[in-house]
Amino acid sequence: MITESNVKRILLKDLNFDAPKIKKLDNFAKKLLIYNKKHNLISKNTEKQIWDRHILDSAQLIKFIDVKSCSGIADLGTGGGFPGIILAIYFQNFNFHVKLYEKSPVKSSFLTDISNILGLNCKIMRNDINSAKIDSNYIVCRAFRKLSYILNISRENCIKKHKIIILK
Repeated sequence: MITESNVKRILLKDLNFDAPKIKKLDNFAKKLLIYNKKHNLISKNTEKQIWDRHILDSAQLIKFIDVKSCSGIADLGTGGGFPGIILAIYFQNFNFHVKLYEKSPVKSSFLTDISNILGLNCKIMRNDINSAKIDSNYIVCRAFRKLSYILNISRENCIKKHKIIILK
């Protein structure tokens, strides 16, 4: 298991997160673990691995997003905010939104609260993904449905030119 300090070092040196963004990640992780005691945002079995299993895993996506061509990022089934909140923290000063699609009222409430607390440039989309018109040109998801379902959403609901990044 990679330690929290090792993950922070990787985020700083390899992924170009700065100290204020690391501080926001810290705040997010603490709030998520508190909220997770009452509501199941992440598996209780992975709480001790939040930095490597959830945060670093999500942060790696920034390497595949070209900010010059990005008009927006849509995170399908964001759950507790992975990878969407991590991407919103990293891209907070860019001219596009990160849209977090989450239909669970409990999870979307947490996402709204944490987004406000951290001052993020993201939107929480509570509508059913099947009826949503997704205008982001980057689609990301992590632990969300079967590949065939994701590809169908991509084909039917997304703007025609987009890229999909799927963590499975």
